[in-house]
Amino acid sequence: MLNPELYLNQNIFDSSVEKQPTRDGFGKALVKAGEENKNIVALTGDLKESTRIEEFANKFPERFFEVGVAEQNLITISAGLANSGKIPFASSYATFSPGRNWEQIRTTVCYSNTNVKIVGAHAGLLTGPDGVTHQATEDLALMLSLPNMKVVVPVDYWQAYKATLEIAKINSPCYLRLSRPKIPVITTEKTPFEFGKIQTFWTSSNPQVTIIATGSMVYYSLIAAKELEKEGLETQVINCSTLKPLDKEEILKHLKITKAVVTVEEHQAHGGLSSLIANLITTNFLVPQEIVAINDTFAESGEPEELLDRYGLNVSNIKKAVLKARERKV
Repeated sequence: MLNPELYLNQNIFDSSVEKQPTRDGFGKALVKAGEENKNIVALTGDLKESTRIEEFANKFPERFFEVGVAEQNLITISAGLANSGKIPFASSYATFSPGRNWEQIRTTVCYSNTNVKIVGAHAGLLTGPDGVTHQATEDLALMLSLPNMKVVVPVDYWQAYKATLEIAKINSPCYLRLSRPKIPVITTEKTPFEFGKIQTFWTSSNPQVTIIATGSMVYYSLIAAKELEKEGLETQVINCSTLKPLDKEEILKHLKITKAVVTVEEHQAHGGLSSLIANLITTNFLVPQEIVAINDTFAESGEPEELLDRYGLNVSNIKKAVLKARERKV
């Protein structure tokens, strides 16, 4: 059942469930953060409308910087602003930032622990028709490997809104991963969000497998959990929106109950959530792990749902992974 303590959207499983892009939640929250703190500034590389900082730019034109198609400059200018006391939000497509400017992020932001917020929009397969050049499926690996970097992948509009407000208050480099299309709104305005903490969205009286998902994949994991419950297999679904720092202690508490885990992410199987959990269990509490992710391949152009099916990021494969994880339990 859905966790009643989190005030989740009770219409999650309806075909008419509300859908909004996570980038919209970011855009609205950035304006609010700008109203609350005059030191917040916004920058982009010729993607003001797409990354949803246009409203901020219109309201605070003196605090908006258009750097053009120059992602390396986007980061170095942001670092300079941060060193001058500002709190910069640098937005672009994730394939270009961190994809194109990773060295600048490493050297001018992370090495000196500079307070720059990097917003990677249009991440994952859901970018769809834009094709492989714009489908960032390696960005989490790039950012999770960097010392001092915090990494957040919101599950929906409301969590993107709240995460934006939270990272604005954290004095540290942060990466916020956003998607392009409208996706189901799972949480509500009342749903709590705490940076660095997991949330159990789906609970059962006798869970046999833990599903840990992040971003857009949480929705499909919830559908899989509900279907599996009808078929006699109880699970728990964890929304892991903060990948770094990882909420290790709480995750291990869940795994010691179920003794099996499935990780689900809209990213390459290497270097993202699945790798984080694999490292956690091999060094703390070894349990069978099954992975639902992109399997070491580039994608192609297509509609978002078509691509999720083609590359195995769907309800059917999540259910298969859960069954396999249960079978592997000692």
